[in-house]
Order: sequence, then C-alpha cells, then structure tokens
Amino acid sequence: QVQLVESGGGSVQAGGSLRLSCAASEYTSSRNCMGWFRQAPGKEREGVASIYTGSGSTYYADSVKGRFTISRDNAKNTVYLQMNSLKPEDTAMYYCAAALFSICGGSWYREPKYNYWGQGTQVTVSS
Repeated sequence: QVQLVESGGGSVQAGGSLRLSCAASEYTSSRNCMGWFRQAPGKEREGVASIYTGSGSTYYADSVKGRFTISRDNAKNTVYLQMNSLKPEDTAMYYCAAALFSICGGSWYREPKYNYWGQGTQVTVSS
C-alpha cells in the first residue's frame, strides 16, 4: 500500500540544477533507507544516492559526488535530491525507492534491498 510520488524532473542546460522530491504516502517511518536510482536508455539501472532517515547517513555514487546532495524531511515523509552542475551524462529516468525499516549501509546501491519503487521522473540535460 506504500506509494512513492516523485516530482521535480525536467529539462535543463548543462551546468544547471534540478531538485527532485519523493513523497511517501500511506505509510510513515523515521528508520528507512531511501534511495535514488537512474536508468539511461540502453543502460542498466544504477544507484545514485541513498539516505538513512534515522541518522541521516548518506551514500553517493562516485559519478555524482560533489554535485548531488540527498536529504530528507521526516515530518513530511519526503526525500530530496538536489542536483547541481548537471551534465548531459546525467540524462536518465530517475526513480525513488524505499527499504522500510532498513539501514542503508554497504548495500545501499543494490536494487533487491528496496521494497517499494516510484514510477520515475525524467531528467534531461542538454549541452
């Protein structure tokens, strides 16, 4: 019954910024691992970043470190992905995922860890 609703995708020029939001409905928890994944055409889906909503510990793919920031607002059951200095290679469908009552830890990037997935929001970066 848990639903994840994503918003904030769109088209921007290289060097621009976007802020993605993922709101969880029908359920709330302050001890979840929340992740962002992305999939570009012809490529496998990959983990971008995750956050443990209990402690706030964060994890990032090397390709986005220093440019993307994941954060959460537990009171709103919402996770954000602030994306700065966007590059054309960031173009992909971005998905929000939740692993309820789970830490992120070393397995933060593994898809089977996550119980629920959003429908995705498209991010397009032009040069």
